[in-house]
Amino acid sequence: MTLVGDAVTVTGLSKRFGESEVLRHVDLRFEPARVSALLGPSGSGKSTLLRCMMGLEAFDTGSVRIGGLTLDAGVNTAQRRALQQRAGLVFQQWHLFPHMTALENVMEAPVHVRRVALAAARTQALALLTQVGLAHRVDALPRDLSGGEQQRCAIARALAMEPHVLFLDEPTSALDPQRAGELSDLLRGLVAARGLTVVCVTHDIAFAERVAQDLVVLHAGQVVEQGEAKQVLAAPRDPRTRELLGLG
Repeated sequence: MTLVGDAVTVTGLSKRFGESEVLRHVDLRFEPARVSALLGPSGSGKSTLLRCMMGLEAFDTGSVRIGGLTLDAGVNTAQRRALQQRAGLVFQQWHLFPHMTALENVMEAPVHVRRVALAAARTQALALLTQVGLAHRVDALPRDLSGGEQQRCAIARALAMEPHVLFLDEPTSALDPQRAGELSDLLRGLVAARGLTVVCVTHDIAFAERVAQDLVVLHAGQVVEQGEAKQVLAAPRDPRTRELLGLG
């Protein structure tokens, strides 16, 4: 299926945990049908921002807009559910159902959330598992899959809900360099084949350099740099970005 991915726009977003302000008036935009990386040191607020963009974490000020849908500050269940139907998330630990095969994991949400008929859900799941390179592992349980295979299954599961935006949280944290390279190729392929907007939250600079067309750099809860990845990596303007990239 080819679609036009949604842009993701964050405006004036702030988030506190008690007295600690972890995100401070964040303004950013992820362009549609491109792979973007959200880069920053540990503790910069990357994963918290991801959870806010997905509607998993309420924020104090500002808004998140995905396509034509807006999520405002505070708790708005209807807005949150509508936004989550436009976006998919692959968690850092993947969270596959351990008692289900790869095929059953991918079929679960379409059948029980979107009410897709079993036959249609199975056809879609087989196609997605083939697209992510798991056609030969459809009957395997998660415990019998490698880390890279579990991640690919989690990506297929997220795609089964037909999102316009796919978020990934630290996708290379459990992968060796070869598997990280394969993941970057897969994600770029998804943009080309499906028109998907992909946003990766990562601390892995080598992976960001390989996968991303655009980069956003977060430091201490603020956006300090954003733009085309090649430009940011070659000539960062902010000294905090240069420090993060090891450029002095």
